[in-house]
Amino acid sequence: MSDMIQNPILTGFNPDPSILRVGYDYYIATSTFEWFPGVQIHHSRDLKHWELICHPLDDRKKLDMLGVPDSGGIYAPCLTYDDGLFYLVYTNVKNLTGRFWDCSNYLVTAENIEGPWSDPVYLNGSGIDPSLFHDEDGRKWLVNVVLSHKDGGKAGFPYWSGIALTEYSAKERKLVGESHYIFHGSKIGTTEGPHIYKRNGYYYLLTAEGGTFYNHAVTMARAKQIEGPYEIDPENPVITSKYDCTLPLQRTGHADLVETPNGEWYMVHLCGRPLPSRGRSVMGRETAIQKVKWNEEGWLRLEDGSHTAKTEVAMPVLHGGTEKVPQEDAIEIWRDDFDQEKWNVHLQSLRVPLTEDMYSLKERPGFLRLYGHESLSSKHYQSFLARRQQHFCYEAETKVEFAPISFQQMAGLACFYDTMNYFYLYVSCDEKKHRVVNLLSNDLNNFTYALKEDIEIPENGAVYLKVKVSWASAQFSVSMDGQNWIQVGDVQDYSRLSDEYFKERGIERFTGAFVGICCQDFTGEHRGADFDWFEYREKMKLNIC
Repeated sequence: MSDMIQNPILTGFNPDPSILRVGYDYYIATSTFEWFPGVQIHHSRDLKHWELICHPLDDRKKLDMLGVPDSGGIYAPCLTYDDGLFYLVYTNVKNLTGRFWDCSNYLVTAENIEGPWSDPVYLNGSGIDPSLFHDEDGRKWLVNVVLSHKDGGKAGFPYWSGIALTEYSAKERKLVGESHYIFHGSKIGTTEGPHIYKRNGYYYLLTAEGGTFYNHAVTMARAKQIEGPYEIDPENPVITSKYDCTLPLQRTGHADLVETPNGEWYMVHLCGRPLPSRGRSVMGRETAIQKVKWNEEGWLRLEDGSHTAKTEVAMPVLHGGTEKVPQEDAIEIWRDDFDQEKWNVHLQSLRVPLTEDMYSLKERPGFLRLYGHESLSSKHYQSFLARRQQHFCYEAETKVEFAPISFQQMAGLACFYDTMNYFYLYVSCDEKKHRVVNLLSNDLNNFTYALKEDIEIPENGAVYLKVKVSWASAQFSVSMDGQNWIQVGDVQDYSRLSDEYFKERGIERFTGAFVGICCQDFTGEHRGADFDWFEYREKMKLNIC
């Protein structure tokens, strides 16, 4: 086994990492935005091999995102541990309208990382990116970004006015005392993503600055008292990619620190990998790791003394408990045959959990039945399950049985960024009740069909649907036997499914590409589609990208 860690360690849309070590176990929590259940938690024993183990926010009592806007929902969770209890704080962003962002911050706890997690405790609504710090004297402190509608932020945005500190009472289960600013940021600006650490008599405040696109950075300040005043690292930023557009890991920022049992230090941070041809990050913001050190002056530095992220990082010295190392990074084929009581942990729905009137795994054993509900443009009730794109080159395929009797009934395979931007290869029927297939493209709410005339298919039998993605291109196809395929339309510009595509048009988005299966029925009948299986195959390792 190689002694080097390959970055990113969490591929695909996994931004805003918060890392925690308990004994010899490492955990990373990442943002999920409008995808449900909320917050991804990965586990590792060696910082190299990571396995997705759970989503703590798994019911609507903990997380209700019905109607939240695209790129709303869960922002920047923070995972900590103290006195036998895991703490998770998170933001649910319910509105992103101009200067007013409605951001509610909550806390849940659990004795076991995989739950059950407690009912949520409401903390505040002053801003985003909450982080909990457990001090040596037993006191607990919450830091978060304060968003101001009054100050002069850029058009359409509130102003990131600084980092506020508030004490949290575990006994009373609420914030206590006054909240006050402890840091207004460096000259880089847009200060967010705060985490506090204590080391050698100093409180260290790690923040993200520069915005989450190509000027993103990690900065640090420190103080003798937790309330400040904080002095800024004279060599900030600790890490950034903004000075070199040729680096493979761009958008580096929003970090967290962990110390190994052997006293080594590592920093996890988000990053993006732009497509070489188009400069767009279809997999969104991913998670990478860097080895760091403390210099003689007590400031944090990358191990090699530079300020830029590396694609290869040395593994830590390992101690015990490493015989059970998951090998998820070696995956080439992922598949769910829908023969268990619950679908695979990699599958998520949008905004709310699927209820019994939206799906069934029991009605026809070995199949997932999705009952048709609202469109892929809905922010409310979609019968849609999808997984992250994790590779530049992949194929996704499904086998579905569906007998529509109206053109308003559809089921199929979707490559999805958000409700304004997706491709949908679907089975439906025409006005003559013939079963048909076509490809629908939603490009910022401009709707087009790949074919002027639908492909007519037999009235009965299973239908195989497939997409082959190669970097910035996507080709969709259909088959009746899984062997002989008919292409549906021309090659599509897959790079549209990216933050940058929106940014180029003056729209802010922060997620990444998913691929999944869905069913719609606008007649009110809620007609069901039976999916036999859903498969995702990495192509690059197989050398056939």
